[in-house]
Amino acid sequence: MTTTVACAQLALHVGDVAANLAAAEEAIEAAANAGARVVVLPELTNSGYVFESPAEARALAEPVDGPTVAAWSAAARRHGVTLVAGLAELDDDGQVRNSAVVIDPTGAVRAVYRKAHLFGTEKEFFVPGDERPPVVDIDGVGRVGVMVCYDLEFPEWVRLAALAGTDLLCAPVNWPLFPRPEGERPAEAVRVQADAAVNRMYVAACDRAGDERGVRWTGGSIITDPDGFPLAGRTPTDGPALLLASCDLPQSRDKRLGAHNDVFGDRRPELYGD
Repeated sequence: MTTTVACAQLALHVGDVAANLAAAEEAIEAAANAGARVVVLPELTNSGYVFESPAEARALAEPVDGPTVAAWSAAARRHGVTLVAGLAELDDDGQVRNSAVVIDPTGAVRAVYRKAHLFGTEKEFFVPGDERPPVVDIDGVGRVGVMVCYDLEFPEWVRLAALAGTDLLCAPVNWPLFPRPEGERPAEAVRVQADAAVNRMYVAACDRAGDERGVRWTGGSIITDPDGFPLAGRTPTDGPALLLASCDLPQSRDKRLGAHNDVFGDRRPELYGD
């Protein structure tokens, strides 16, 4: 049985929490109406990304039991979807985190992940996480792993999620638009394809659209199969978009490459060192 996975690429605005929430809820409904069972939203969906100061980031951060996650939980329950979404979190110790939540179709928050690898000026605003990426077993879907944006660029981190049994790795991302040679695809999307292929698992990375305080976003959301080929998002899109892909998630549990090789079975960790 296949599962329809959606990436809801949104145009968000820093500080406009109400409009960001409305855009997210509209996208969740559209994805569910299109048959999606798993919906991924971008990084920092509640707050926006381009903060002017640590004080602004703190003012926009919310606890996991705050209004944004409560609204997302209600939407997941209402539409019967698993939701993976990024938020600026104010944790129980009063620290500001770049986080993602996994909410199951009953509306229960099954995992909270705090981004471990902070990119650029994020170090001015957030405290990095130090817990491995969680993997959540969702009834009727499979094993959903989660990490955030720059985490995807560390093969060791992605491999941890794969070794923990991930069928579908979901990543809320915000990819700033960087120059690239004419005709080339975004390097971030290429790395997602590599993550999928070397671990033989599905990966769904949900990006931003538009611009925010002078930062232009790539619009490079992508869903890949265990061979690393794009099922949706072969090229960036300039604006909000709903990407949908039919995924046979149990395929991620078959790590064989033909009759003679297995990407996990052929590992030789005794040679790799610490």
